[in-house]
Amino acid sequence: MRHTISVLVENKFGVLARVAGLFSARGYNIASLAVSETFDPTVSYMTIVVEVADEKILEQIKKQLNKLIDVITVTDFTKKEHVDRELVLVKVNYSPKEKQKLQGALERYLARIVYHKQDTAIIEAVGDQHQIKEFLQELSSFGIKELVRTGRLAMPY
Repeated sequence: MRHTISVLVENKFGVLARVAGLFSARGYNIASLAVSETFDPTVSYMTIVVEVADEKILEQIKKQLNKLIDVITVTDFTKKEHVDRELVLVKVNYSPKEKQKLQGALERYLARIVYHKQDTAIIEAVGDQHQIKEFLQELSSFGIKELVRTGRLAMPY
């Protein structure tokens, strides 16, 4: 099962490497990782998605994270009400006769074209993991040429 964990850390050189090293040293795969500064430039916010089968392993990960000196707080969103989102940029080719179909998909998923040249568009969409997956399935009919997506971001209510 995938679990989303946020970690508030001191914004210092090497902190990301130490956090990632904790996971790799124990053989846990990070499915997604997003890091950025907070309003306070001395503090960064990490959102980590990890796949673990056992709750005991998840508890061990949280305990190990809390032991790192630069970690301020660790929050597990597994049983907490929260909002999560991902961002995806998708490059598709389309013909003029497909433009109406593409516009319909964009409206359904609240996506928008951020770059357009002749028959190529780069599309931006934001949503939860399920919405992004559905959107990508719909765009696959146009032929996805390139795709990049952020990791999951999460915030409690």
